Amino acid sequence: MKVIMIEESDGKIKIRGWVENVRDLGGLAFIDLRDINGRYQVTALKGSEFITIARSLKPESVIEVTGHRKENPKASNGYEIIPEKIEVMTTSEQPVPLNLNKNVQSSLDKELDYRFLSLRKPKTAAIFKVQSTISNGVSRFFEEMGFYQIHSSKIVSQATEGGANVFSVIYFDRTAYLAQSPQFYKQMMMAAGFEKVFEIGPVFRAEPHHTTRHLTEYTSIDIEMSFIKSYEDIMGVMEQLMVRLYEDVSRNNAKELELYGIKLEPPKTPFPRIAMAEAAKILQGYGRKLKEDGDIDPEGERILGAYIKEKFGSDFFFLTEFPWSAAQFYHMRKDGNPSVTCRADLIFKGLEITTLAQREHRYDILVKQLGEKGLDAEKFGFYLDFFRYGVPPHGGSGTGLERIVKQLLGLENVAEATLLPRTPDRLTP
Repeated sequence: MKVIMIEESDGKIKIRGWVENVRDLGGLAFIDLRDINGRYQVTALKGSEFITIARSLKPESVIEVTGHRKENPKASNGYEIIPEKIEVMTTSEQPVPLNLNKNVQSSLDKELDYRFLSLRKPKTAAIFKVQSTISNGVSRFFEEMGFYQIHSSKIVSQATEGGANVFSVIYFDRTAYLAQSPQFYKQMMMAAGFEKVFEIGPVFRAEPHHTTRHLTEYTSIDIEMSFIKSYEDIMGVMEQLMVRLYEDVSRNNAKELELYGIKLEPPKTPFPRIAMAEAAKILQGYGRKLKEDGDIDPEGERILGAYIKEKFGSDFFFLTEFPWSAAQFYHMRKDGNPSVTCRADLIFKGLEITTLAQREHRYDILVKQLGEKGLDAEKFGFYLDFFRYGVPPHGGSGTGLERIVKQLLGLENVAEATLLPRTPDRLTP
């Protein structure tokens, strides 16, 4: 149990935190004190001046307690604190607009409206402790794998994926856009000879979805690698990353996992792989079809996730060989079968968390594919310039950080795994 300060020489302890509750038993008063590390019981003994102080405390006020530790197996962490000094640092207004009782769950909208309060709940705070472990673990993993971390611009002149789902911004005397992805800049680094790069940063999608899986701003974990033989190389890296993150969270977040009743077992590799054509046949058996463009819908992902879990015992699988009709212009097409691309999605417990692909690195084919997708090559001039002077075969992936956390903890809505979610209806706090 972490505390702010323990003076070992005389057994004194000093803790600062929020008053969660005061239990007045007449002769005794118990202050339930909460900080980021846990809960503590402060016991005001009969006849002490601290009985009066305890009775005056308002819920969610911030106090500092100095006292000594007394073993008490009935206390939440095995000991109580007998105060020698209580300082009220700030007094909370009443009533507190959000019920912070662990047994009371407000609506998600209200929880998000009062995010600064909902984060005081240990179970809510646990989400972001796990997210911190994952984010830090991602950085360490890729650094150990020899990747360079980059930070690309989020204000761009052209929509990355050539679509309409972009946020436009006024950029002096012209229109610019918020980046949908660092895709072009990752590939620029391949042209620059960096070979392996990663980035963790925000991306923006102006998609008017009102679902449990979509955000208009989310944190993307992006990688790009040169001199790959196929997109299997990218899949192999993602497998290693997921195993590593399971290990990191298991080691660092035992308390947080306990709050959610979760015991993690690192996934076994290699993850199952299912080509899109095979997935279509499986879904037919469940009365489902692929979308008109040959892509898969959320319900299809859930069905396949359950199918893979039952057949292979895996929470992860790769959906491979996406049709060209569902691909981006920069995806490489399969040799001998141009209707299929070297693209795959990583599905985690029935939800796509990663899109990956081998990129087309040949200039003339890129220009041709832009035309096939109905895009104006002149508008992508700065991007096409990367490929005029020698670019190695390469590929990469983009993974939603919040989606990893959502699926790992079994949350209902990706907004729960987002500190300050942005959706079509939410722009504050």
